[in-house]
Amino acid sequence: MTTPGPLVVVGDVLLDRDVHGAVDRMAPDAPVPVVDVSTELARPGGAGLAAVLAARSGRDVVLVTALGEDRASDTVRDRLRGRVRLVELPLDGTLPVKTRVLAGGRPLIRVDRGGGDVGPAPAAVRDVLRGAAAVLVADYGRGAADAVRSLLADAARRVPLVWDPHPRGRAPVRGARLVTPNAAEAAALSPGEGDALGEHARRGAELAERWGAVCVAVTLGDRGALLTRPRSTAPMLVPVPYPATGDPCGAGDCFAALAAVSLADGALPEEAVQRAVAGAAAFVAAGGASDPALWREARRDGPARPATGDAFALAASVRAAGGSVVATGGCFDLLHAGHVGLLDSARRIGDCLIVCVNSDESLRRLKGPGRPLTPLEDRMRVLAALGSVDAVVAFEEDTPQALLAALRPDVWVKGGDYSADALPEAEVLRSWGGQTVVLPYLDGRSTTRIADRAARAATGPRAPR
Repeated sequence: MTTPGPLVVVGDVLLDRDVHGAVDRMAPDAPVPVVDVSTELARPGGAGLAAVLAARSGRDVVLVTALGEDRASDTVRDRLRGRVRLVELPLDGTLPVKTRVLAGGRPLIRVDRGGGDVGPAPAAVRDVLRGAAAVLVADYGRGAADAVRSLLADAARRVPLVWDPHPRGRAPVRGARLVTPNAAEAAALSPGEGDALGEHARRGAELAERWGAVCVAVTLGDRGALLTRPRSTAPMLVPVPYPATGDPCGAGDCFAALAAVSLADGALPEEAVQRAVAGAAAFVAAGGASDPALWREARRDGPARPATGDAFALAASVRAAGGSVVATGGCFDLLHAGHVGLLDSARRIGDCLIVCVNSDESLRRLKGPGRPLTPLEDRMRVLAALGSVDAVVAFEEDTPQALLAALRPDVWVKGGDYSADALPEAEVLRSWGGQTVVLPYLDGRSTTRIADRAARAATGPRAPR
């Protein structure tokens, strides 16, 4: 069996520094707030963040970017080690550093410094792009994409290429499978009046034609994304699956990274955008780029999880690597779109997803005679085949509380119209500092409704032979 090629991320890395604190007084010498600093977090931004987010899918990721000999470049190398493979372009100067000062989670000021010139690409860049399964270009206009532009144009003719543009950068190479400007970027590139969906659709279609792109997805923040094609009058709006409150910094990088991963896995652009919208919403809800769990120490000695799918070994492995263990549970008697959406969103919250499944007897006690419709072994096999699921484990009791006490996940996810605090599992999670969250199902999807429709169809009038 041929090993799939890596996802190659090409673009400009920044060092992002977030300084968090509280404000309860003004300075005596000027009308400015005084920030009492509580924490500081330094992390790769730009293409570096996109590469880390893409690598969370489990895919091999190579980052082609410019780094120098300065302290900020060394910090980025250290933070990326064990997460992605680096192919460096020479940087004559210092790596750009972007510092945000936040109070109560809200930015007060941003300070930028550093920068330099990108040198010619080494031969290793050509080699890695030739072997890529897909390419993501995170172009922040600082020279990395320009240094390898001819190689990117060649890659776009062979494999899916996603281009995340920036006002300071050049136009995407022709043939890009997907270009992902946000609403402000699209408006600057294709001026027009208003913020209506029709105007965003016009801009997206016009830019797709101008760039020779297969598709353009204009990201609209909490409204989702609008997927357009050249000369198309029927764009596809992909809404966010649920309101996501949190720090949106890095949401665009997350969207582009997940779209590129999906295209590398063989998805259509429509499917890739749907997964990217859901993943970006989960990313923002989990704290965005500032989420400390995203930057805990990566494993340096091999894969982050065992291949056996054993739930307890997986939880121990991820926890030992400083990662976040997410679990969810249910009957999953007939797997439907609501389940799949929930599992996709839950997986993006942490570093692994363990599904806890009611046994046949447990399900029968819960749902009554005639259930389960699908035996436990088959339910577990179908769940384990999903790309969002890392391990599946069954429990015999009426609730998974005893199983959760043994697994000790960091996050417990439930789907449906619940209050997280009212769930019986919430108290168990609190005993070790875990968090319970609720994600909504897709409306109208349930095993009971599907079973009822199937029963009515089976007993209805039959067509004559």
